[in-house]
Amino acid sequence: MENKKEMRNWLNEFNLTHPFVIAGPCSAETEEQVLKIAHALKDSDVSVFRAGIWKPRTRPGGFEGVGEIGLKWLKKAKAETGMLMGTEVATAAHCKLALENDIDVLWVGARTTANPFAVQEIADTLAGTNKIVLIKNPVNPDMALWLGGVERLYAAGIKNLGVIHRGFSTYEKTKYRNIPEWQIAIELQNKFPDLPLIIDPSHITGNRDMILEVTQEALDLNYDGMIIETHNDPDNAWSDAAQQVTPDALKQIFKDLKIRNVSGNTPDFTTKMTKLRANIDVLDANLLDLLGKRMKVADEIGQVKKEANVAVLQNNRWNEIQAKMIAEGAKKGLTEEFIIRLFKDIHQESIGHQEKILNS
Repeated sequence: MENKKEMRNWLNEFNLTHPFVIAGPCSAETEEQVLKIAHALKDSDVSVFRAGIWKPRTRPGGFEGVGEIGLKWLKKAKAETGMLMGTEVATAAHCKLALENDIDVLWVGARTTANPFAVQEIADTLAGTNKIVLIKNPVNPDMALWLGGVERLYAAGIKNLGVIHRGFSTYEKTKYRNIPEWQIAIELQNKFPDLPLIIDPSHITGNRDMILEVTQEALDLNYDGMIIETHNDPDNAWSDAAQQVTPDALKQIFKDLKIRNVSGNTPDFTTKMTKLRANIDVLDANLLDLLGKRMKVADEIGQVKKEANVAVLQNNRWNEIQAKMIAEGAKKGLTEEFIIRLFKDIHQESIGHQEKILNS
């Protein structure tokens, strides 16, 4: 699969003056709820109304969606509002029912993307469709697996494709429900700059108060749109209550978002520079985060050495690290001089951390 300008055709056909928006409840709960939210979003920046019909839950026993009956509610919402309808599909049966009920936008969820067999089944079922088909990143941070899902759909003759960035699972305790790992989406964006990229701040944050912040960050990285879970009574939603916003709150988010204007010699130059500099900012932030984590490990090593009354400097270990990093750096186009200088500074900082612990 190669990047082609035509990948953006379906998005360009919307003729939007603002980012592309998919919004609606995490789950379709009742016909009344679906219609009420759809009408509340009708005259806004929302192009596609979403509602979960089938809900893959981590553990059994929870609400797993209303099923096929919910598709009838979406058809009614479409007839009354004129908005396009979208939902998540996870099996061939889901796809067939969605097509039979004229659902306009289908997406593959994170758990499904992680299973190539399931993605292939969906691709085979949707082969040649003119529906818009989006694929979320897999649960684990694996860009190749994400891209592989896109390639399976593309190989099935599905041309109206896009990707949704919904963050990645982690055992670490962070402020996010699913950590963004922006660099993975950026890498995919760099490989396929014309493949529409949509942010899912609802699942990244798990917190409605952070939706604006993450959406803005995505738009600053030139994402094409957003998919935001929206409910008329979020606190009493049947699923993912904490991450859903009201229709009024969503409209306020639209007002608060800043679509950046940049100046430069030419529009093409400034667009490219803005994108590259935003990428650098994200990578630099990740570097600092990794260095901070490395120093915490150095602190733990210092404590172990203190308890065993062992000296801070271990020359054999340092020489091993240096040789390994020089070899790895060369594979990535980094000079030996740079690697030696970089890791000497890191090593010195690590020694400083350990000395403080030994002498405390």
